[in-house]
Amino acid sequence: MAQVSIRYIVDDVATSIAFYETHLGFAIERDARPAFASVTRGDLRLLLSGQGSSGARAMPDGRRPVPGGWNRILLVVPDLKQEVARLKGAGLVFRNDIITGVGGSQTLLEDPSGNVIELFQPAGH
Repeated sequence: MAQVSIRYIVDDVATSIAFYETHLGFAIERDARPAFASVTRGDLRLLLSGQGSSGARAMPDGRRPVPGGWNRILLVVPDLKQEVARLKGAGLVFRNDIITGVGGSQTLLEDPSGNVIELFQPAGH
């Protein structure tokens, strides 16, 4: 499978690197602090774009990309309840409690800039 890249606008690149490495098992691919870094986990490459990066530049109409929103990466975990307990124990912020549907269970974790990571456990696991 080819590597997939997703860009997140972040408030602080160093804080974001620490979050993704420490809590979610990403590894640094490229470190150009304070403007930019890329981190990887399997075939996922996450581009962390700070204020000084080209990805965070204002649009021609003056709008600026900002962190947050509802688009998100999804990370499959083997035991969602255990993972949520571990991350809450580390003081991390969740947008909701675990919800369950026909495909499995999920919850939404926020990174330090408010970007969303969906943690998902497929049904039957």
